[in-house]
Amino acid sequence: MARKEKEAKKKQKITEVKEIRLSPNIDDNDMNTKANMARKFITKGDKVKVTLRFRGREMAHTASSKVILDEFFAKLEDIAVIEKPAKLEGRNMTMILAEKR
Repeated sequence: MARKEKEAKKKQKITEVKEIRLSPNIDDNDMNTKANMARKFITKGDKVKVTLRFRGREMAHTASSKVILDEFFAKLEDIAVIEKPAKLEGRNMTMILAEKR
C-alpha cells in the first residue's frame, strides 16, 4: 500500500501559481512583455495570478482600470481561461488565469 502511494506521488503534477504585477498606467510594450511571460508560464502548466496594484491617487480610478486586466486576458485568450474573475481586494485587483483544457 505504501509503495503504491509513493508511486502515485511520483506521477502527480504540482501546479504552481506564478504572479505577474501590473500598474494602472502600464504602456503597450510593457503589457506585451508581461503577457509573453504569462503565456510561457501557462504553457508550462502553471496558473498565473495577475495583480494590478494601485498606489495613492490611483485608487480613485479603480473602475476604469479593470479594462487593463480585460486587455491582458484578451492577449492570452487563445490558451487561457479565467479561473477567478477580477476582484478588488484592498489596494490590489487580482484575477487568476489557468490553461484551457
